[in-house]
Amino acid sequence: MKIGIFGGSFNPPHKMHKEIAKELIKKGYVDKIIFVPTGSKYEYKNNLESNEVRYTMLSLMCCKEKDITISKYELQDKPIYTYQSLDHFQRRYKDDEVYFICGTDNLSYMDQWKRGKYILENYKILVIKRETDDIEPLLEKYKKYRENIVVTDVKEQKLSSTYIREEIKKGNYRNIKKYVDKKVYRYIRKNHLYQDSTESKCYYTVKSY
Repeated sequence: MKIGIFGGSFNPPHKMHKEIAKELIKKGYVDKIIFVPTGSKYEYKNNLESNEVRYTMLSLMCCKEKDITISKYELQDKPIYTYQSLDHFQRRYKDDEVYFICGTDNLSYMDQWKRGKYILENYKILVIKRETDDIEPLLEKYKKYRENIVVTDVKEQKLSSTYIREEIKKGNYRNIKKYVDKKVYRYIRKNHLYQDSTESKCYYTVKSY
C-alpha cells in the first residue's frame, strides 16, 4: 500500500485540501491519505487555533472519506519535525511505502529543513504544483534525489487558509462559505473562530487516531 502523509497547519482546513487528497487517491499516486496537522509548539506558529479545534475541523471535513484519516501524532507538547513524522508512520506501516505530500513552495527549501536531505534521500515526495509554477529549476536543484521526487498532475488552486481567516475577521462569511466544508463552516460560526475579540471553544469530541 502507498500511504500519503499530508501535513500542514489546517488553520482552517478548506475544500482544496480534501480535493487534493481525493485526486491523489483517484489517480493512483497513493492508496490512503493521512492528514497530519502541525502542533502549536512552534514559536513562528503563533496564530494557530488550538490543536483540538484544528483536529476537529479536519475530522468533520473528512468523516465520510474511507481512505482519508487524521493523525494527532504532531499534536504533542513539543515540536515534532517532518522527518520524525515520516519515520513514525514508516514504522507504523512497515510493510507499506510512505510518501510525503508537499507543494513546490515547500520543496524549494526542503534541503534547509531539519534533516531535510534525510527526507529527500529516504522518502518519496509527491509534489503538488500550481499551473504557473516552473518545476524544472527545482528538479535540477534536487537532481541527486530525482528518483524520489514525483511531480503529480494534481494542480493546486490559488486558495489559502490565510485568506479565509482574513475574510472572517472582516465578517465576510458569505465569501468563505464556498471554500470550506459545510460542517466546518458551521463549526467556525458556532465557535466564533478567527475572531480576535472572542475566545474560541471546542464543542465536539472526536476520537483520536
